[in-house]
Amino acid sequence: MSTQNIFENLWTDYITLNPEAKRVHDLVLDEEKRAGRNISRLENDHVAFRTYKHSRIGLLTFVKIFEKHGYSVKGEYYFKEKKLYAQHMESKSPDQPRVFISELLIENFDSLVAKTCEQVAEAIPNELLTQDRLLWSGRPWQASSETYQTLMKQSEYAAWVYAFGFRTNHFTVSLNHLKAFSDLTTLNTFLKGKGIPLNTSGGEIKGSKAVFLEQSSTLAEKVETKFIEKIEKIPSCYYEFAQRFNDSSGKLFNGFVEGSADKIFESTYVQKPK
Repeated sequence: MSTQNIFENLWTDYITLNPEAKRVHDLVLDEEKRAGRNISRLENDHVAFRTYKHSRIGLLTFVKIFEKHGYSVKGEYYFKEKKLYAQHMESKSPDQPRVFISELLIENFDSLVAKTCEQVAEAIPNELLTQDRLLWSGRPWQASSETYQTLMKQSEYAAWVYAFGFRTNHFTVSLNHLKAFSDLTTLNTFLKGKGIPLNTSGGEIKGSKAVFLEQSSTLAEKVETKFIEKIEKIPSCYYEFAQRFNDSSGKLFNGFVEGSADKIFESTYVQKPK
C-alpha cells in the first residue's frame, strides 16, 4: 500500500467517526478557495495515534509500520503528569505529514489498567500487527461502559484508547500553507464564529513564536459509542491547527513542544478542560 493510500484510509476513518471534522475542514477550505487557491484538501501538518505500552501493541509497533514507508523517528517526549511517552516521525518525502505516536505507561497505574491493556493486546490478531490497516482498525474488542468509566477516573487517555481502539486521534491543518488566515488568532476567531468549540486548556493558543510552534484545536466531537451495556455519547477525535516558525538556525521547526502537546491531549476530555 502506498503512503498516500494510508493517509486516505486514515482520513476516511477519521471523518466517518467524526463528521464535524469534515465540516471544519470544508469551512476552512472554502475560505482558501475564496482567497484564490484551487485546492481540494488542506495541507496536513501531522496525524497522531494513541496506544498502551505493551510488547505487542506499543509505540514501537506503530513506528515499525511507518518505517516501512520511509519514515524515521526524529524526536521523543515525556509527559510526567499524564504518564505518557511519545515519539514523532518524519518522512523522507517532504510532502508527507509528520506522525506523532504516544503510549500510556502502564506500569504507573493499578491492575485495572494493566488488565485492560492485556485485553486489548490479546484482541489483535498476530497478522494485523504488521499490516498498515492496524492504523485504522478501530476497536475489535468488546468494551464495557463500567470499565470505561472506571478507567476515566485514572486516565482519560486510557479510557479513550479502550473506547475507540486504533485510529487517528487527530489530523492537523498546517497554517503555514493557508492563504486566507495569517495566524491562529484569526483562524480561531473564524471557527468560533461558525459555532466550533475550541480547547481552551492552557489558553486557546498553546506555544508561541519563542518555541517556534503555536497550536490550537477543537474540542472532540461526542459520538455514539457502543458498549456492552448501552450506547453512550462520548468525546472521540478532534481537529488541530499548527503554525510553525523558523528556529535559531533559520530552519523551520519540525518537532513538538511538550508543554503545548500536554494541553492538546485534553481536547478529548469528557469534562471541558479548565
